[in-house]
Amino acid sequence: MKAKHRFILAVIVLGLLMTGPFVVTSLLVWLDMKDAERTMLTELLLSRLPVGTMMTVFGFAVGVLVLHKLFKQYVEGLLRMAETLRLMLGANRNFRVHIEGPPEVQQLAQAANDLAQQRDALMDDVDSQIATAKASVEEEKNRLAALMSELAQAVVVCNLDGRILLYNNRARLQFKALSQGPTSVAGGALIGLGRSIFSILEKSQVEHAEEVIRQRLHAGKTAISNFITTTRGGQLLRIQMVPVLAASGDEGEAAMSGYVLTVENITRSIEQEARRDQVLHSLTEGSRSTIGNIRAAVANLIDYPDMEPELRERFVKVVDDEAAKMSQGLDLTMGEFSDSMKTRWPLEDILAIDIVAAAQRRIEDKLKLPTKTEDLDDALWIKADSFSLVFALVCLASKLQDHYEPRELRFRLTSAGKLAYLDLIWAGPAMSSETFYTWEMDAMQIGSETSPLSVRDVIDRHGGEIWYEREKAAHRAFFRFVLPVAVPEIENDQEERSRGKGRPEYYDFDLFRFEDKTIDLDRKLSDLTYTVFDTETTGLEPSKGDEIIQIGAARIVNNRLLRQETFNQILDPECPLKPESIPIHGITEDMVRGQPNIDVVLPAFHEFCEDTVLIAHNAAFDMRFLQLKEERTGIRFTQPVLDTLLLSAVVHPNQESHKLDVILERLGITIGTRHNALEDALATGEVFLKLIKLLEDMGIVTVRQALEAAEKTYFARVKY
Repeated sequence: MKAKHRFILAVIVLGLLMTGPFVVTSLLVWLDMKDAERTMLTELLLSRLPVGTMMTVFGFAVGVLVLHKLFKQYVEGLLRMAETLRLMLGANRNFRVHIEGPPEVQQLAQAANDLAQQRDALMDDVDSQIATAKASVEEEKNRLAALMSELAQAVVVCNLDGRILLYNNRARLQFKALSQGPTSVAGGALIGLGRSIFSILEKSQVEHAEEVIRQRLHAGKTAISNFITTTRGGQLLRIQMVPVLAASGDEGEAAMSGYVLTVENITRSIEQEARRDQVLHSLTEGSRSTIGNIRAAVANLIDYPDMEPELRERFVKVVDDEAAKMSQGLDLTMGEFSDSMKTRWPLEDILAIDIVAAAQRRIEDKLKLPTKTEDLDDALWIKADSFSLVFALVCLASKLQDHYEPRELRFRLTSAGKLAYLDLIWAGPAMSSETFYTWEMDAMQIGSETSPLSVRDVIDRHGGEIWYEREKAAHRAFFRFVLPVAVPEIENDQEERSRGKGRPEYYDFDLFRFEDKTIDLDRKLSDLTYTVFDTETTGLEPSKGDEIIQIGAARIVNNRLLRQETFNQILDPECPLKPESIPIHGITEDMVRGQPNIDVVLPAFHEFCEDTVLIAHNAAFDMRFLQLKEERTGIRFTQPVLDTLLLSAVVHPNQESHKLDVILERLGITIGTRHNALEDALATGEVFLKLIKLLEDMGIVTVRQALEAAEKTYFARVKY
């Protein structure tokens, strides 16, 4: 029976206790009296009825007030204490019962706090022992995760259902770059823990590769399978699959429990191969007619030795013209072919200042020649074969030392569009062009170290150029290496790394046991994947024209809040912001100007949270904004929605407030900023993970049970 029902029952009992004995006694006396006595008693009671009634009502009211006071102090106080004790047992072990109420309740609260303190001491000791026992295992897992995260090749590990349980940073960046759909908005990506690899790769090809591996395992051969597939954006990927083997199968053989995919984007190399084939084809086909004309002219000259001089001169002219034409075409074709060959040498993306630093160290160690730098662009990335490039720089420095004896060398690093300029500068006399040409074409040598390459070979390998120039005013000269600037992907790579603040959570080995099922309302809350989200808006009235200006979201997989698999996008509401709302969310007119509108962002958000249960705090508010955009965008969110405000009211019905800030304090959750959509979404996710355990303690273990319990709360009646 609920507390309020018990209070009503107590009031009824009080009323009966106050009036019952008087009524029963009066009835018994009435039955024993004679008519004259009854008449006299009636007149007496009627004359005193107003005063008696007032005294009865006053006494009843005082009794109700006393009863209500005792009820608040003892019944409701003990109920709040029970909720607090459940918090201490589960979600927030540091929480303590407030010492309030009558002395007896205060003593009980103090005893509960003392027991909690003793429990915490025991748990700390147990946790310490468990942490020591798990340290070795965690170290191995972290070492593997760190290794995988830093690999230069894209690696993805999946279970047999195709759910991603590990991926490295290169895979995240590569698939993000390949995305041509709405996932490219707001930092969304196709890849993520718990997501299906089949959203990226063709399912039939992956399943065929699995079957090939099983057959090779059965035959005792090397378990590996390769295939090539295309992405939605038309990119070609070469995939290599190797199995993750369990201890043993049903027949004692190693059983496949998942697979490792290494992914390589071969689009550019295929295009280069096609270009090279085209160059060779044009070389052969373009020369066919020229050779035919030459052969015909030569045949006529041989067959008719006595032909007239004018005619002979004409045939000779044909041979000369066709030979010149063929030579010109051959030079052009070989030039293109040479460019194609240059790009085939593997170049790495590297910070240009690292090349300079390496060259400085070698020059100072090998040549004992001081070096300095000037005008260095420390954010410049280049594509280079770092070993041969440093060798070329040191080789030129060695020749300068032998011939011109400079006091020091200086390095300068600048950029111009897609080109990087790396200058080796010295002060001294001018160099002749013949000397520069000789240094450029000779095989490189530094003391006893030699290389079969020349400086020109190194430059050609990079598809670049080298110049010799004078700074007459400064009495200096320099060699300028013109090198290709690296593609922006690496810059984004470093930006993402620095933003991540440590190694990202790109793995979860427990997902090997993940079962691929659609959203089932009767599954346990702890078994599902969630998207927790929040919105910032121009105001609080969606039905009166207020608009979304930011959507932030994060995913919960395997009871982990993935802080680096997030969605965060500011929108252009296409209407003025309300001045009174700007101090709340901190988003200004300048910040929304030029941002994508709801037509672009909502499909991206829909794809981000596909096949997940939605979670929000005061979800009715956020969902109302999304529902009002269904007709405009054609996007509908049909998955179940859980509301942490309602769930908090379910587990703590006797608490006065269920605001997010209050819940965070109650559950012992500390966060940074608030009223930012992504930060609020992350805070809501932390709250939900705490509430799962509290709901389970109440017997609410499935999504259906959570939804039904939430609908019965008072706050579920609020509409927007």
